[in-house]
Amino acid sequence: MGILSRASYVVRSKLNALLNRAEDPTETLDYSYERMRDELQEVKQGIADLTTQKKRLEIQKRRLEENVDKHNEQAREAVRQDRDDLARRALEKKKEKMNQIEELEGQIADLQSTQDDLVEKKNELQSRIEEFRTKKETMKARYEAAEASTRVSEAMSGVGDEMSEVGQALERAEERTDDMEARAAAMDELQESGAFDDALSDEDEIDRQLEAGRTATEVDAELETLKSELGESTGAGGEAAAEDDVEAELDELRESEGEAEEEDDADTEESA
Repeated sequence: MGILSRASYVVRSKLNALLNRAEDPTETLDYSYERMRDELQEVKQGIADLTTQKKRLEIQKRRLEENVDKHNEQAREAVRQDRDDLARRALEKKKEKMNQIEELEGQIADLQSTQDDLVEKKNELQSRIEEFRTKKETMKARYEAAEASTRVSEAMSGVGDEMSEVGQALERAEERTDDMEARAAAMDELQESGAFDDALSDEDEIDRQLEAGRTATEVDAELETLKSELGESTGAGGEAAAEDDVEAELDELRESEGEAEEEDDADTEESA
């Protein structure tokens, strides 16, 4: 087999496979049934035309037979009148008409034989069409049931085109949902860590530590001023009690300052 022959064979094979996939068996069966019905109608039309032609010949034969009777009566009347010449002419016409009748009878017999044959074939074709129609309806019902079963099976197993698209859409939605949830969790974590505050603030870490140092210095200066004022206003008898009160206040200030520094350190570590 040459290259062109092999290529032609491959092309025909692919075309046949494509046609088989695109072909709907139910439509093919309906088309075949309609073609058979058309053929049956053509046979019936042929029988009708043949019968019409036979009837015409039979009418023509009947008229010839009437002419034969007429010519026969003419010959008898001519003989009674001693007109042998007229009698001979009437008999000649009678013979001519009888020959035509004989010829028509042959044609009518042929048409009748053809008609009987066509009627027999018509009955056989009609019987085959009815049988085919029964098989066609049965086959269509089987095909439709198999097609419905296949669609249900594909839907259940998810191998159908539509179910496959639905599954892919579900996977994409699930992936996007996971991404959105991850982004939301990351935003919450950044919010809690204060990263957004740092991003919105113009201060950096050095500025915050310098501010904390200035605050501590101011607090120490104010504390010294307070101690001086308290030392001058209290007497010797109340000096011990005043010192105790001052110490207590100093302890509270130190604790507050320590907590503030720890919070600043924690914020610094989280920012880093």
